[in-house]
Order: sequence, then C-alpha cells, then structure tokens
Amino acid sequence: MDTLETFSPAQINIVNNSVAISEELVSDFYKMSASQWLHGKYDVKTLADLKPDETVQGPFAQIIRYKGRHKDSQLGSSAYDFYKICLQDNAILSVLRQFSEIKLFPFTLYIITHELIHIVRFSKFIQNFDASHEEMMIEEARVHEITRGILVAARISGMKDVLKLYKNWLKPIENLRKR
Repeated sequence: MDTLETFSPAQINIVNNSVAISEELVSDFYKMSASQWLHGKYDVKTLADLKPDETVQGPFAQIIRYKGRHKDSQLGSSAYDFYKICLQDNAILSVLRQFSEIKLFPFTLYIITHELIHIVRFSKFIQNFDASHEEMMIEEARVHEITRGILVAARISGMKDVLKLYKNWLKPIENLRKR
C-alpha cells in the first residue's frame, strides 16, 4: 500500500489554528458557553495519528463515534459518545495542488467547522448519528448551509474561493434535499 501524504509541521500549525477558530465560531453560533462546549467529547486527528480503519478515500474528513468512559468508572451508565474528526491530509493536500486559489487555512477551517456542526447536532440530538443514507445526505446539505452561513459572516480571507468550490460540489446533494 502506498504511503499517504501527511501535513508538514508548518501545515499542522495552520490546522491547529483552524481548529481553534472553528471551535469559537461554532460555539458562538450555537450560543454554547465554555461549560456547555464539547471539551472532552471529541478530538481532531490528522492522518499521521489515524489507525488504518480511520482513513478513507475521497472525503476530506470523517467523524467516527466511539464510546467513552471515565477511567475510574466501570459502570455502563457513565459511558458517553466520543467523536473523532479524522482529517484526511492526502485528500486535502490534493485539492490544494489542483486548485491554486484554495489555501490551507480557509479550507481546513471550512472542513473542521462543518464536522464540529455535525458533532453539535449529534450531541444535542438534532440529528441521529445512525440515520438512513438518504437522511444523511439531507443532513449534509443542511450542515453545508449552516457552515456557509457561519463562514460568510466571519469574513475569512480566502473563504470565497472555498465556498465557490463547495457550491459546485453540493449541487447533487441540494437536489436530494428538494424532494
């Protein structure tokens, strides 16, 4: 199997900044205080830290749900959902090579914001993690719409190019939503 391209240390710093800003934007949008935020309920990992079954071909990221449990507890009642955002560095870097106008910061900001919105919606029971395929596709359209709204309002340099790129990819998903 070929070795997949991973982010450089400088790119990891950019991704870390994307995560910090995404958390702030999403918590502001959902009006979640620091105590309500999902600290300890999710993590963001890049390809270098993913297990083989956490990598996928195609998407820029995926969310995997695990059952978490506090280390001092043996009771099932203390279990909680723990989400891992698995960034697929190779897919992200491929887009950066294909489209010179797309920059890493706004692109990963979009990706991470999108995935955090999913996690908030799962955590608040707005959306079922185990939905049918059709409902998942409709949810994708909803989450892209929310992501776009948050990021347009934030006025991030380079975001217009990212939004334009996603607009072209979303047409098939938007058609599903109209049913």
